[in-house]
Amino acid sequence: MEIEVSSCQHLVYVSEIQQEMYDSAQRRGTGIAKRSLEYLSKKISEGNAVVATENGEWVGFCYIETWSHGQFVANSGLIVSPRFRNKGVATRIKHKIFQLSREKYPDAKVFGLTTGLAVMKINSDLGYKPVIYSELTQDEEFWNGCKSCINYDILTQKERKNCLCTAMLFVPEKLNKHEEGHQWPQNEYNNEISKADTGHLTQDSAGECKNNKRRSDEKESRLSV
Repeated sequence: MEIEVSSCQHLVYVSEIQQEMYDSAQRRGTGIAKRSLEYLSKKISEGNAVVATENGEWVGFCYIETWSHGQFVANSGLIVSPRFRNKGVATRIKHKIFQLSREKYPDAKVFGLTTGLAVMKINSDLGYKPVIYSELTQDEEFWNGCKSCINYDILTQKERKNCLCTAMLFVPEKLNKHEEGHQWPQNEYNNEISKADTGHLTQDSAGECKNNKRRSDEKESRLSV
């Protein structure tokens, strides 16, 4: 199995990824901020995602979002194909996307909102700590993304102070020194990021992006999302 920083070659999987994100949320009965094919394709082609594959088959996915002018980063949309679940794939993807986030945005706080115990455990191992919602980004665009969640009414009733999701936050060591009252865990991955994983797209691969994007768009009309 390969777990790679995304590039244009991974655009062929975008329709499957989007559909499984939606289907998984429906099966769990939990909310999810819906993302369009165009949005996910942009994340993949720009190298702001991680894709796991095996023998040409899509296995798992996660992408990076930035908020508050890069002060906050979220690792969003973590999903694993049903056939590959319960094999530790989610943990490996989460570690990879966390490394990528720290390399691209070393001064940003990394946060997440989740209802999943497994994700909470992974986040805790990476150095995240449970926090109240006011510790997260206050960027309105982020919170607007919650409007498509089935629990959005709860969030508004609670005046955006809490909801069914648990908020978790990782604060870089350099920011730690300037924030009184917090004892954030250090992150073991700070100095273990592979520069080879974050190469820039060539002109040829950018051209491939356009071709794959057209193929992805052709599939969009068949999705139920």
